[in-house]
Amino acid sequence: MQAQYIDNPEALQQLCEQLQGATVVALDTEFMREKNYYAQFCLLQLATDKVIACVDPLAIEDLTPLMDILYDEGLIKVFHAAGQDLELFFDLYGKLPKPLFDTQIAAALLGQGNQVGYGNLVQAVLKVSLDKSHSRTDWTLRPLDEAQLEYAADDVRYLLPLYHELVNELARLGRSEWLSRDFSELADEGRYQKDDRQLWQRIRGANRLKPRQLAILRELAEWREQQARERDKPRKWILPDEVMLDVARHGPKDLTRLARIRGLNDSVIKRNGEHLLQLVSEGQSIAQEACPSLPKFNTPTVAQEAQVDLLMALVRMVAAESCISIASLTSRKELEALVMGEQALELLQGWRGELLGKRLQAVLDGSHALQICDGSVVLINP
Repeated sequence: MQAQYIDNPEALQQLCEQLQGATVVALDTEFMREKNYYAQFCLLQLATDKVIACVDPLAIEDLTPLMDILYDEGLIKVFHAAGQDLELFFDLYGKLPKPLFDTQIAAALLGQGNQVGYGNLVQAVLKVSLDKSHSRTDWTLRPLDEAQLEYAADDVRYLLPLYHELVNELARLGRSEWLSRDFSELADEGRYQKDDRQLWQRIRGANRLKPRQLAILRELAEWREQQARERDKPRKWILPDEVMLDVARHGPKDLTRLARIRGLNDSVIKRNGEHLLQLVSEGQSIAQEACPSLPKFNTPTVAQEAQVDLLMALVRMVAAESCISIASLTSRKELEALVMGEQALELLQGWRGELLGKRLQAVLDGSHALQICDGSVVLINP
């Protein structure tokens, strides 16, 4: 099927008419964010059983007629690795297109591995090799040539055939309902909302700071986020992480000391130096008991590590018998948390709980045991 290039309101209206009556649509986006805070929406690809189209949001100012269709809850939206696409939709429109289906998540339940790429999945399921030569295209540049548009169209051309194959296989294995929780979490709008006051926790290296220094870092991170958003610039262009960490660590009290921070250039000091010092002062003035701290992670004892080793054998057994990757089931850190008494864990919820979690708990409480039988590990009820 030949892809349509939609770059004017008249063509958009015709596309919307073609989409009437569809019950499922494949979606993908192309965007750039290297030079901006918000991702630049450059192209929207979509496909149904009857149409493939590349819609140009840089050429069409108002996409409302199309968005009215895509936000219709009677239409299933199919993505692959939907996270960044959904973030883009949320930032632009303040809500997410629902309901949705993510072929990457679904593929993990069918033995394709955790976080399998779209091209690899198309190859594995449909036996089609995709062209990857335009993966580094600057999608902000116009005009887009025919090869670029075909590359973009391929990202949805095979998405519905994938969807149908995965849905059929999940139904055959009785796993159709397993995805409900995963897709609900993916479509939870709370995960795309940013709390500026908590962004300091995402800064690598924050765990090496003391509570008082973390209070300064919190002020700096909140200010940087607001500046980046207002100026639509990448966070690191406002203030790099390593500079913020050093400012928080040293707590400079004047411009001379601030200027000694490595990586803090003269233009930033001239423009924002006094305000940065004010942020440092605000962080230092917070009461000790109100200073932030990172969660403390307990270290498992030798005996608990032995339990984790035992449980990992069960995880490997379940992964093999169900043809699901270990990474899709759980992680060693999660098993450590389990043996140390944590219950609010992903492995105890939904399909993971049914497939694996209950068996892990049965081993831990002693009601079941692992035994080697004919060279294989088996779970027995003594």
